[in-house]
Amino acid sequence: MRKVILFIAMSLDGYIADKQGSVDWLHGQDEDMDSHESYLQFIKNIDTVIMGWNTYDQIVSKLSPDEWVYQDFMTYVMTHKNCKSQDNIKFTDNNLCELIKTLKSQEGKDIWICGGANIVQQLIKNNLIDQYYMSIIPILLGEGIALFQDIDQEVSLKLIDTKSYNGIVDLIYQRKE
Repeated sequence: MRKVILFIAMSLDGYIADKQGSVDWLHGQDEDMDSHESYLQFIKNIDTVIMGWNTYDQIVSKLSPDEWVYQDFMTYVMTHKNCKSQDNIKFTDNNLCELIKTLKSQEGKDIWICGGANIVQQLIKNNLIDQYYMSIIPILLGEGIALFQDIDQEVSLKLIDTKSYNGIVDLIYQRKE
């Protein structure tokens, strides 16, 4: 069965964006050093991406306005906005948890939860994230968009791998059954 994997970067103090919603701090201690090896390994096992509107908007307006960077994947953007879907980008206001359950039951590679915090929090509350792949960026933001906010339950995890490069630490956890 396909796994649902949260693959996301956050500051050491738990934020996925600063207070303005910016992610321009997502780099290692040496800004000129390539820090994409983990991502390139990760996407080999992915064919579906799930994200919220704010994450989508950040990608198309700031991070990669000239090219859709996830063109090799089927992307679902969770939004109430009336946007026209394309071949590999589906805008939907369907129930997120039902979408995840449907996708998990279909053939395919793993499902990447790309962001944002609201999407992650809904899936945690419904126990639908199988693996947590956290890239800890060497910065303290002090405030911003917290990844694990308003989670009212304990989630037990098992550490399955760690990696360290350019000051970034990847922590890979699997949800305990």
